[in-house]
Amino acid sequence: MSATAGAERTAAESWTRERIREDEIAKYRPGGRDFIDAGAIEAALAAAATPDAGRVREILDKSRRVETIEPAELAALIRVEDPALWDEMRQAAADIKRQVYDNRIVTFAPLYLGNRCVNNCLYCGLRSANDRMRRRVLTQEEIRGECEVLAGRIGHKRLIIVFGEHPSSGIDYMEDAIRTIYDVKVKARVGWGQIRRVNVNAPPLRVDELRRLKESGLGTYQVFQETYHPATYARVHPSGFKAHFPWRLYAMHRALEAGIDDVGIGALFGLYDWRFELMGLLAHARELERAFGLGPHTISFPRLEPAENAPYVQETRWAVSDADMEKIVVLIRLAVPYTGMILTARENAAMRRRLIRLGVTQTDASSRIGIGAYRDGEGGQREDGQQFLLGDTRCLDDVVRELAQMGYITSFCTAGYRCGRTGECIMDLLRSGQEGRFCKLNAVITFREWLDDFGSPATCAAGEPIIAREIGEIRAQMPKTFPAFQKVYERTAAGERDLYF
Repeated sequence: MSATAGAERTAAESWTRERIREDEIAKYRPGGRDFIDAGAIEAALAAAATPDAGRVREILDKSRRVETIEPAELAALIRVEDPALWDEMRQAAADIKRQVYDNRIVTFAPLYLGNRCVNNCLYCGLRSANDRMRRRVLTQEEIRGECEVLAGRIGHKRLIIVFGEHPSSGIDYMEDAIRTIYDVKVKARVGWGQIRRVNVNAPPLRVDELRRLKESGLGTYQVFQETYHPATYARVHPSGFKAHFPWRLYAMHRALEAGIDDVGIGALFGLYDWRFELMGLLAHARELERAFGLGPHTISFPRLEPAENAPYVQETRWAVSDADMEKIVVLIRLAVPYTGMILTARENAAMRRRLIRLGVTQTDASSRIGIGAYRDGEGGQREDGQQFLLGDTRCLDDVVRELAQMGYITSFCTAGYRCGRTGECIMDLLRSGQEGRFCKLNAVITFREWLDDFGSPATCAAGEPIIAREIGEIRAQMPKTFPAFQKVYERTAAGERDLYF
């Protein structure tokens, strides 16, 4: 090892040791016990009997009231075997999504800012022991260049920016990156391109760092537990500060304590039994509701994908089938009916079409996860430069057109976050069904804006009937609001930008 490499390793080890503050998690662990009780989850799954139709329908009625279900109720739904009952559950999931979020799908893009990492997660291409990975961290100027492509050529309004867990991308770098991204403004066909919502997928941070992140303009703060099964967690995270299960488990507690309104949780399906992971996600949502009065803004459900020099991906006995993946999506929607559900480009195009109809609210498009891959224009994927391999790299225009052909409107709205409809406020609106009304208005306005600025002729042709249908529904469902909406819509069609209710 060279002197430079040795010094970098020493600095990384020191940084890792300083990350964890036991006092910032002890307050949430009475008696040193976590809210994830593996024995209790296993017992609940084992005790659940196959429910009859009446029991299933009782639980579905609770979900339709936008109430988080009980662990025993989720365990019962997991045990359903009757294909006809599963059809009812699928329909209920789709109906609840429409009830809470209306007929819209939000799109975003991932932007990986670096692939240096102190952790050694056995399933991840970025793990520290992988000497085949080309490592780099984007400069602020390179971040600007990536966003000029994302906002100016493609037309994205939302990003999820992803940071490696490494001192080179600590809190100072995170703050600078967010400010750089918001500063980019690029001329489009009619108006301009600009990122209006920056969500963050980052390491578990300290409370003081989380406060700084909020002040920098953070949208949603995501930390995925990966697996809620403690023994599996320890096995697949042998070193690095990610090896500390409770520090990661209470990341959302610290974020909410720091004043961040919207938090996102998730599990990486394929590390352990998907049934256990579902129960873990529900336990996490219920714990946040208990401790803070609001649950997760979003739940993600990525599936394990091939990654460079990560043999665990091939060795796992818990690989999730396509049929079980459908069940996972349905059960998340039924278990936590108010939450946003994020489907990513890990899945291939055919699978995404299958899953969208089951309760999904957000999906990415034009996705590239190599470092600097948007500006470089690399159409392909390089295993030695990215965390895992994507299943769907279609461009945003193609995805928007397909969604329109499926009957969905793509929403580029970020108004709720800038109007204060976040945190407890948005939870109340979601549970009551009122948020969908705001979303419907703003979805039409922002879809009009995107089609005029970025849509191809084929996508515009597919989108116009969707806009006409949605406007008709607004006129019928919100007659008092319609005149004000019509004025804003006409101003947008005339070239004004970033108008919203």
